[in-house]
Parts: sequence; structure tokens; C-alpha cells
Amino acid sequence: MVDKKSLSERDICTKYITPALVRAGWDLHSQIREEVSFTKGRIIVRGKLHTRGEQKRADYILYFKSNIPLAVIEAKENNYSVGSGMQQALNYADTLGVPFVFSSNGDGFLMHDRTGLADRIEQELALDAFPSPAQLWQRYCQSKGLESAEARHTIEMPYYDDGTGRVPRYYPGQCHQQHGGSRSEKPAAHFAGHGNRHGQNVHSIPDHLAIVEVRRQEAHLVSG
Repeated sequence: MVDKKSLSERDICTKYITPALVRAGWDLHSQIREEVSFTKGRIIVRGKLHTRGEQKRADYILYFKSNIPLAVIEAKENNYSVGSGMQQALNYADTLGVPFVFSSNGDGFLMHDRTGLADRIEQELALDAFPSPAQLWQRYCQSKGLESAEARHTIEMPYYDDGTGRVPRYYPGQCHQQHGGSRSEKPAAHFAGHGNRHGQNVHSIPDHLAIVEVRRQEAHLVSG
């Protein structure tokens, strides 16, 4: 039997983390993306010289739908504790604006809930206790007041696929949906890389939230 502590980080992902996600109901082809690069690194200028900073790359990004990222997971070798990747994952989550953050060493998961609804912000989960897409989506919608069928229909609208196979990506510096922010704040995060058939930007979670809020305000004005 292979010693788990001798396995590489990639082996831990392949043999333990990915199977756990699939068992929890995440679709391998449409909801799980591995080793996702989402920034090119900031440009650092020193006098007349300039270099590019380190590119950010998440081990996993989990999507409820193709244009709705829900969680980021940072994996570590089994020599590290289950929560060793949490701080790095939280940094990625700040950039991506995702509500759920996980760290894993293949033994289980440490979960950090940024919705403000959890009794405990962080808790350890067994390897076979990873939450399903529906569970995370339900909690996220509840935290944002998106409990009506109309609101969910708006936010779950699919983006237009131009057939190139490219996946929407975030521009650094434009993705800062703040944890605990007011529902009336206008979110700044949005996807780039895809446009719809009218040449408009693709909607991400924060964009959809802005649309729902506008519709709520319009309805309030009409009823008033």
C-alpha cells in the first residue's frame, strides 16, 4: 500500500480530492476546474526595469454553473495539516469573489464560510462530507436574499457560448466582491473573455446580483 505522505500534491488531488468532489455530486466536466490561472501577475516597476509578479493559480475552482464560481480549494501534500492551504485559498477567494473556501491534504477538508450564515466560520470536514453543489448554492442564495424563483432565475441565466471553448476569466483588480457587503452595493466583479451575442460583458454572480437589485428597486418604485 502506498504511503500517503510520499505522494505529491498532484497525486493527492487525483487520488483523494477529486474523487471526494465527484462523490459529493460535483460534475467532473462542467463544475470542477483544476489548476486554474486567473491573473497574469502584477507588473512591478523598479526605475527603468520592470518585472511581472507571480501568477495566481488555484488548485480547484468549483462552479454551480459555468459562469457562477462558488468555491476555491487549495491542495497540499499529506505532510502538511489539512488547513495549511487556507490562507492562500482565502487570498484567491478575495480576488475571485467566491463565498466558500477549502483547504485539503487528502485526509479531509477545512471549510471557511464567507456568507456569514454559518455557526462556525471554519470547520473540518471528513473526506466524504464535502457539501454538494445544491447545498452551497442554497446557502449562498440565502445569504444574498435570493430566495424567490424570479431572483434565482435571473442569477442562473446561462452565458452565451461563442463556440471557441474558452472559459470566462476574471480581470485582476476588478473582482472584489466584499464579504459581508451590503446587498445594495454595486458589485464590481465581472467576467472577461466571453461576450454575449450583443457584445456585452458576461454576467458573473456579482453582476447578476446587481441586476436583481435594480429590478427590486424598480418594483418598489412602481408599487410606491
